[in-house]
Amino acid sequence: MHEDTVRTRAFAMPLTSPAFPIGPYRFHNREYLIITYRTDPQKLRELVPEPLQIDEPLVKFEFIRMPDSTGFGDYTESGQVIPVSFRGRKGAYSHCMFLNDHPPIAGGRELWGFPKKLANPILRAEIDTLVGTLDYGPMRIATATMGYKHRAADLTSVKAALQEPNYLLKIIPHVDGTPRICELVEYYLEDIDLKGAWTGPASLRLWSHALAPLAELPVLEVVSASHILADLTLGLGKVVHDYLAGSEPSRQKGRAHELTK
Repeated sequence: MHEDTVRTRAFAMPLTSPAFPIGPYRFHNREYLIITYRTDPQKLRELVPEPLQIDEPLVKFEFIRMPDSTGFGDYTESGQVIPVSFRGRKGAYSHCMFLNDHPPIAGGRELWGFPKKLANPILRAEIDTLVGTLDYGPMRIATATMGYKHRAADLTSVKAALQEPNYLLKIIPHVDGTPRICELVEYYLEDIDLKGAWTGPASLRLWSHALAPLAELPVLEVVSASHILADLTLGLGKVVHDYLAGSEPSRQKGRAHELTK
């Protein structure tokens, strides 16, 4: 295969059969269960990277059911998202995510920098209750419940929240183990067709796990809950902060490795 062909075809790995297709990535009937809870402010500050700022000690624990997504298929996702502000704008920082489908794990990490790991989240309606469960291997690490469609939520405010910027810490190492990419990425949800939103009573329990430390941000108080159904497009991102911009030694080390190959 000629070098020009490699450059033309190179999009994702593996070269001859990428793990995910080129976007845009459209999601139909995306269903959310979001439990907002109050946590330990000191622990939260220790986990949120600067220059992101925390206004209140809040965490959003999300279950997202995605039955029809372009290129990624049918899967479910769960994780912790932290309300933050960046340069005066309110948004959300994805702290950790767990899902059951390889293409969005690979695509999410390689394209945007989503902090994704393989696990088994489930979101389902059980008679009069919306139930989310998250298992890491054989162990249950999260359970969320909410009264099913108890009260309609304000669609204007829900859509405005979905339109806020989202932030990710994208980390890709060099072949010698030094950081090659360490960037704060901003992205948006686009072309949102909000089909419905509800609220109601809710509960959330987290369990400790060495490799899925959700309980490091303990649930002190459940503040609110949302159940959302929407069609939307996951927009590609842009770099808003480069953590290696002033780290020449690390970059020079990687460059020296390239030149000696």
